[in-house]
Amino acid sequence: MNSIKKNKRSEMFSRNEVNMREGKNPRNPCNPHNPRFRQKGIGIMKRYPDYKESGVKWIGRIPKNWGMKRLKYVADLNMGQSPPSEEYNSDQIGTPFLQGNAEFGLHHPTPKIYCPTAKKHASPSDILLSVRAPVGAINIADQEYGIGRGLCAIRPRTNQFERRYAKYLLEVVRTELHVVATGSTYDAVTVDEVSNLTCVVPPFSEQVQIANFLDRKTEQIDELIRIKERRIELLQEQRTALINQVVTKGLDPNVEMKPLGVEWIGEIPVPWETIPIKHTLQTAKDAIRAGPFGSSLKVHEFQDKGIRVYNQQSVYNEDFSKSDIFISEEKFNELRSFIVQPKDVLITSRGTIGKMTIVPENGEIGVLHPCLIRLRLNENKLIPKYLWWYVNHSSFFIQSVKIASNSTTIEVIYTETLSSVKIPIPTVKEQLAILEFLNVKIPIIDTIISNERRKIERLKEYRQSLISEAVTGKIDVRNEV
Repeated sequence: MNSIKKNKRSEMFSRNEVNMREGKNPRNPCNPHNPRFRQKGIGIMKRYPDYKESGVKWIGRIPKNWGMKRLKYVADLNMGQSPPSEEYNSDQIGTPFLQGNAEFGLHHPTPKIYCPTAKKHASPSDILLSVRAPVGAINIADQEYGIGRGLCAIRPRTNQFERRYAKYLLEVVRTELHVVATGSTYDAVTVDEVSNLTCVVPPFSEQVQIANFLDRKTEQIDELIRIKERRIELLQEQRTALINQVVTKGLDPNVEMKPLGVEWIGEIPVPWETIPIKHTLQTAKDAIRAGPFGSSLKVHEFQDKGIRVYNQQSVYNEDFSKSDIFISEEKFNELRSFIVQPKDVLITSRGTIGKMTIVPENGEIGVLHPCLIRLRLNENKLIPKYLWWYVNHSSFFIQSVKIASNSTTIEVIYTETLSSVKIPIPTVKEQLAILEFLNVKIPIIDTIISNERRKIERLKEYRQSLISEAVTGKIDVRNEV
């Protein structure tokens, strides 16, 4: 981890700054009763000299010379309309077309389809607001777009509503849309609900000053976030490389190596074996078992309680305490050959394939879902937890499955394929040593990653708080640009 150096800029903002909130705590530096608050790296921020009530509870007091208006009085709105789907194309014929927020990026959308007959358009610099779930997502049009019913194009009126200020303000007031969003299948808002959004409107010159300030400060915060996201990427790469190293090369750097004949693994230690999974199983006939065919376990046979059905979510989440799929004891008796019990290895065979978990010793007896394969390992050859690291956390298992299935793409893993997958295996003694090593080293990396993610969340919260304080007049940034 020495290769990942701590960037001092990441300490620019303190925990208090990241967690700052308006009003409720009298010691909070953003409390309207506290005339000034300090932000490390930004300087002393002051309040406006005079305030008045905005008339909107969640906004509170605003500077005395500011106004309150509905969005429809300071911007023009254009709700999207979707042509028939047969009029879309991916051959760049017509206008780039956006159905909703699926193509939104960090700042600007990336279109995937085109439409020569689009009836509603957004012009460059228009604010694109998602009016269908997730309601309130925002982007800026960087070119002309056709827009579908999932979007509203908002065009601030010249000399009334500065475009950048309007975007920042919408990032705050869109919470009003979350309250009114309704729909039978997904949340959505109407043009009236958007046009009646509450807008805090300072004099135009102050809007420009606020936008300039927020452009500069949000870019600083965004850069810090990018640095931390890159650090997480490097840590994740280091994590995978460490696991790959020890499950294919072992812990002894001086051990004699031999070629494996597999390009992506290279060499393995001389004492190791490379054997198919079927040779690591118990001798019982059903040591490897796929879930029942669909005709043997139908959806209408599922019920709210009874004998647990272990499904893909059990594997993905590695959580055996929760399940919403059960069968009757009578049905369980019919499916006893598909029984799941403690210490069984479960691998997903459909959907997100090749994920593995181990049923804990206190796990309930249950049955296999059709999308799982059950393994029972001979622990004198292969320890389940060692296989878990190899399958879930190295980059080699899926490659080996592709080789065994003679295919570059896999939608289903069959028991015959899984049985023939070859893996490099050290002695049980060395497996235990590798497990002990990973149980010490990987949690250290995971803790650092978790800490970085928490810092990113705090920076995002701080960013949103800073925008909110500026566009609602809780801080005076006119001399901060």
